Amino acid sequence: MEDRSKLSVSERIEQRTKGSGSSSFTEKLMPVVFFICALISILTTVGIVFTLLFETVTFFSNVPFADFFASTEWYPFFSDPQYGIWPLVNGTLMIAGIAMLVAVPFGLGAAIYLSEYASEKVRKTVKPILEVLAGIPTIVYGFFALTFVTPILRSIIPGMDIYNALSPGIVVGVMIIPMIASLSEDAMSSVPNSIRQGAFALGATRMEVTVKVVMPAALSGIVASFVLGVSRAIGETMIVTVAGGASPTMTVDPTGAVQTMTAYIVQVTQGDAGYGTPIYYSIYAVGMTLFIFTLMMNLLAHYISRRFREDY
Repeated sequence: MEDRSKLSVSERIEQRTKGSGSSSFTEKLMPVVFFICALISILTTVGIVFTLLFETVTFFSNVPFADFFASTEWYPFFSDPQYGIWPLVNGTLMIAGIAMLVAVPFGLGAAIYLSEYASEKVRKTVKPILEVLAGIPTIVYGFFALTFVTPILRSIIPGMDIYNALSPGIVVGVMIIPMIASLSEDAMSSVPNSIRQGAFALGATRMEVTVKVVMPAALSGIVASFVLGVSRAIGETMIVTVAGGASPTMTVDPTGAVQTMTAYIVQVTQGDAGYGTPIYYSIYAVGMTLFIFTLMMNLLAHYISRRFREDY
């Protein structure tokens, strides 16, 4: 008889499951199910990219490649259509920049408070409440920007357009705050307490420990949260559609109306263009541009996370 005391843990589990037919069947079936789930996810991603690429090629068979990237005029609905992408890129980056000016200081400040100053009880209470902001539908944020934030800004800045870049930019920043706060707080909380205690033993104040010890140690996670926040702001759709307007112009004035890449896609898909027309295919070219932007931001976040990661 085999001596069970000499068997490893995995061998004991395997020997135990042999005694049950249903358990053995389940153990063999589940890896196949999990593999199918992973395969479906990969094939779905490949299918989306292939569709985007195929329709983008169709667009560029009707519109010169140079016009798309060299022109600063975006008027696809005119009798003499212009397809210069830069006004849409300008509007997208302007709103993303305003959003980050709001989200970074408030999000990082909230992360520092939750990680270094708040008690465990307060942290467990405040953090879920903060993360509730991330669950609010973006269309609600859009109406909040149009009906609440814009009137306040117009009372401060006379002559400001009802549709402008500043209002949706601020609200997109508010929407991103939970993401930056949560990811940065997780990165800072993962720094071992022994490092903090060592700094305190050398006479450092809590602020000095936070700024000079904890934040440099958690730099990869903090910067990655910023980059992912930018990526989220670039891809935001409903807020900029409701409150940003539909004027694709090359301007740096945030008080005027702009149009982002996502807002243009929404405009065309509402039925303003016929199927098979250059305008219809232009949404795929814009979508590919947006995809490249967000892909670059995600790759940058991945690189920063790997480059500055601290292992404890």
